[in-house]
Amino acid sequence: MVALTVTRKLAILADAAKYDASCASSGSEKRDSSKTGGIGSTEGSGICHSYAPDGRCISLLKLLLTNFCVYDCAYCINRSSSNVERARFSVDEVVRLTLDFYKRNYIEGLFLSSGIIRSPDYTMEQMVRVARTLRETHFFAGYIHLKVIPNAAPELLAEAGRWADRLSTNIELPTDTALEQFAPEKRPAEIRTAMARLRGKLDETAEDKKPTRAKPEKFAPAGQSTQMIIGADKADDAAILTRAAGLYSGYRLKRVYYSAFSPIPDASSRLPLAPPPLMREHRLYQADWLIRFYGFDVPEIVAGGEGGHLDLGIDPKLAWALKHRANFPIDINRADRELLLRVPGLGVSGVDRILSSRRHHRLTLAEVARLTASIDKVRPFIAAADWTPGGLTDDLRLRQKLAPPPKQMELF
Repeated sequence: MVALTVTRKLAILADAAKYDASCASSGSEKRDSSKTGGIGSTEGSGICHSYAPDGRCISLLKLLLTNFCVYDCAYCINRSSSNVERARFSVDEVVRLTLDFYKRNYIEGLFLSSGIIRSPDYTMEQMVRVARTLRETHFFAGYIHLKVIPNAAPELLAEAGRWADRLSTNIELPTDTALEQFAPEKRPAEIRTAMARLRGKLDETAEDKKPTRAKPEKFAPAGQSTQMIIGADKADDAAILTRAAGLYSGYRLKRVYYSAFSPIPDASSRLPLAPPPLMREHRLYQADWLIRFYGFDVPEIVAGGEGGHLDLGIDPKLAWALKHRANFPIDINRADRELLLRVPGLGVSGVDRILSSRRHHRLTLAEVARLTASIDKVRPFIAAADWTPGGLTDDLRLRQKLAPPPKQMELF
């Protein structure tokens, strides 16, 4: 067999990693490389691949350690029965690539996952070695995200959290039944056990942050995340969001990422022949945001669509508002924060600005327009000092007027 060059390995394993969406770097703590004597920073600028909640662009080298895998998950391009070209990096090769890419200002961090080789413990140990070598030998102060291998030893997970900013354990499919059907070698209980162990360590670290003389132990300061593949099974949006809500409450996840299923070569006949609409993935992210930051629960979000699915034509908050027109208009000068967050077009920052400004005087429509990003969407659902929508809220054509043009995507 001809040995592959590092360049060829990079082409294969960077491409193989593209299916994992859970690599955003939100929540990373800032490391000061000027004090540690190291290199790298998650606070700089560069070629951007991921976005933090505050708008920072984070560039990451996104790799698999290897696309060899002992598992045969039907939905995975790297399954053992796939005929894709295989490659494997050594620990030193990943370390060297990460440092070389950083020094050229191409990246600000590393996202590392892997197929399962030999055993979960062996695979996890190899990834931990990459992170440990970067931190201890090269004093790398950039962002590191490691993928957790379910069923790996607890001590390996604990060490992974010592070196990585974020850890993620993919739940993969929305239901246990689907996972057992398409990935029979994986055990849903083992995935949840790994997530529970990470939560336990995160809880311990949070308790250690109480004022003491001893310096608290660090453990994955950016928390843990997960990913669900959307459209590979028959789970509707209600089932997907219900699972996500349970993961947020049960495991202190920072993010659930939704990845639209992409048909793969030589796929099983049990899988769909066509991918789901990308708009479905987008609407799930919007609904996820409503659950996490806007006080909505799953049943009221999916009630705006049909058959347990979100309405693909409009965002889920607008869909809810049009279904509940009797709740509007909301007085912008008197409503509490919870009600204001239900107004289409008002985001969290806009609501906070309104609450702050109205302490001094009653707000007019023009003033609301200066405090929000989309007054056209807001106007039919609010009353201001000089404005009432009259019959506009009940206009049967309101959906058509407020729906975005085709191909335009917005958050709220």
